[in-house]
Amino acid sequence: MIFFGYFFQFLAEVLSFIIQIFWWLVIVRAILSWVSPDPYNPIVRFIENTTEPLLAPFRKLIPAYRIGLDLSPIFALLLLYFLRIFVVQSLVLLAVRFR
Repeated sequence: MIFFGYFFQFLAEVLSFIIQIFWWLVIVRAILSWVSPDPYNPIVRFIENTTEPLLAPFRKLIPAYRIGLDLSPIFALLLLYFLRIFVVQSLVLLAVRFR
């Protein structure tokens, strides 16, 4: 049973790390949208290609043209925060229970 505890702890750490990376990528993407960088820059393309699957569903729910402001990064950050609190903490508690 100790194996499952360490496995869930490892899973929680990896998921927390991935969520943290996406958190910062969404923030950088929001800042980049204010300065309109070179779209052919490989770093900009990487950030846009990585965050677009996360932001696109929120853009469909709340189109930016109605209010003139893209709120999808805010909702994406809220989702990432929820995942970090709910899923990661649940995995940590599960890991503690198996130890």
